[in-house]
Amino acid sequence: MTRRTVLTTGASSGIGLATVLELARLGFRSVGTVRSEAKAALVAEAAAVARVEVETAMLDVTDAEGCARVIDEQRPYGLVNNAGRAYTGTVEEVGDEEAREALETMVLAPMRLARLALPHMRARGGGRIVNLSSVYGRTTTPLTGWYQGAKHALEAVSDALRMEVARDGIAVALVEPGGFRTGIWAGAERELAGRAGSPYDSSYRRTLALARAWEPMMGDPARCARVVGTALTVRCPRARYLVGLDARALTAWSSLTPTELRDRVVRLVMGL
Repeated sequence: MTRRTVLTTGASSGIGLATVLELARLGFRSVGTVRSEAKAALVAEAAAVARVEVETAMLDVTDAEGCARVIDEQRPYGLVNNAGRAYTGTVEEVGDEEAREALETMVLAPMRLARLALPHMRARGGGRIVNLSSVYGRTTTPLTGWYQGAKHALEAVSDALRMEVARDGIAVALVEPGGFRTGIWAGAERELAGRAGSPYDSSYRRTLALARAWEPMMGDPARCARVVGTALTVRCPRARYLVGLDARALTAWSSLTPTELRDRVVRLVMGL
């Protein structure tokens, strides 16, 4: 593998951190975006432990000017859009500002970065874009509607982009993880703590209990990173990579179960 540059957003923890380390092992010039010097130090420490070389670039993906600057500096062969966070709350309790933030971070920002990177990829005769979605880009459950809405939107726009740029030798792939041990779960707990007194409080608490019970069985983010590496290195990447037994089971159950029955089961489990 030549020293092609791959830019990964949200590289300071979880799947993003595992990805920049994996891509460095594969021989790429691996660059991860972070939002602070402290987070850059975490990436440098992890890279030293793994005995690989990873560079960092300062970027808040919601900053359009910053996105343009970083893409022009790095001119990546590959772009891995990973940055995001949990947005937990019922549709009734999530206001416009929070909903816009979810869409900006997980739909507009990755597509902005892709749009900016395309001319550089086209000029070099090809490239790869890997968008980190979720099993919740395929199915929907209560209490995280805006997170799932953003992931559904990311998948739809990625599908359009994949067909639009294929003739230029640019491949677009989606990675759809199930439950993996990342900081997103701690973020969800903090969000739910801020919704105390909600009429949905019992459902929130039940959701937290289920997540805590499931956490020991969640996968290692390194597994997702290896899938990202596959999407960047195989000759013909798949359009979608569903990662994790839970993701496969939930997708199959959602597609095979009648909607009315599925709604009843989910409401029963979540106390709605």
